[in-house]
Amino acid sequence: MADPYATLGVARSASEKDIKSAYRKLAKELHPDRNTGKPDAAERFSEVTGAYDLLSDKDKRAKFDRGEIDADGNPSMGFGYGHTAGPGGFNGGAQRGFRTEDFEGFGGGGGDGIDIGDIFEGLFGGRSGGGSGGGQGGGMGGGFGGARQRAAPKGANVQYKLGVSLTDAATRATQRITLADGKTIDLKLPAGVEDGTQMRLAGKGEGGPGGGGDAIVIITIQPHAWFRRDGDNLRLDLPISLDEAVNGAKLRVPTADGAVMLTLAPGTSSGKTLRIPGKGMSRKDGTRGDQLVTIEVQLPQGDEDLAKRLEGWRDPRNLRSKFGV
Repeated sequence: MADPYATLGVARSASEKDIKSAYRKLAKELHPDRNTGKPDAAERFSEVTGAYDLLSDKDKRAKFDRGEIDADGNPSMGFGYGHTAGPGGFNGGAQRGFRTEDFEGFGGGGGDGIDIGDIFEGLFGGRSGGGSGGGQGGGMGGGFGGARQRAAPKGANVQYKLGVSLTDAATRATQRITLADGKTIDLKLPAGVEDGTQMRLAGKGEGGPGGGGDAIVIITIQPHAWFRRDGDNLRLDLPISLDEAVNGAKLRVPTADGAVMLTLAPGTSSGKTLRIPGKGMSRKDGTRGDQLVTIEVQLPQGDEDLAKRLEGWRDPRNLRSKFGV
């Protein structure tokens, strides 16, 4: 993978907000749904996603900036990468590269121990000596350099689209997905899941010499027959009868978690909204929004008995006085 900062088009000093903003813009432009038949866009989308996964993780970003891992998250093969090297091309002490504690047990250069300086100088020809000594130094240096090989490449990432119902997204219900190899995995939806949220399954992509790539699961939230999302809340229009509105009632009301009882006060009008706490959408902090229930009084059509009961009765209020009519 290329430099993740370059992939997202941000500077190395970019804030978390800048990185997230850049990713969202690119993900929207390159989303597979908008680029059907464009393999380059799909590949670019995968690269952008990988870059964001690395830079949005504070620990991984710090390791990358220090040169401890590469853009794919693999340990860096170089010595002292990303730092100013000390004598002989290596960092000293606590910096990345050879550390004295890594050679604990070899001795400090006296007695029966091995002089670390002798090892470094022998590897890189730093000590002048006889012909045989110089030859050995050159041989070891060449052998050591040959061992510094790039890590074997991993397999390609594989993308999956997972349709999730609105109520499952609200409750973070476990989802089952079947991978390309026929295996099934149960996924727990993340807190604050939204349409377009991506989940990465490490090692579940295509196989490769360095191990499997990743499976990237893109969540698509499906519309619901009667619930609709309003930010962190869920809205529901609840039809009631005239007698329930006039006299009040105890009603069974559907929620994403199942039906609950709701007490309706006498004289409730159409359009009144009642709140059921904690029955809305999942938030990123693990809490949930509310369910907002809007009352709709529905009158029967052609009910002669009701018409007779109301014959001669008039509501004395001027309900439209605020309009000046």
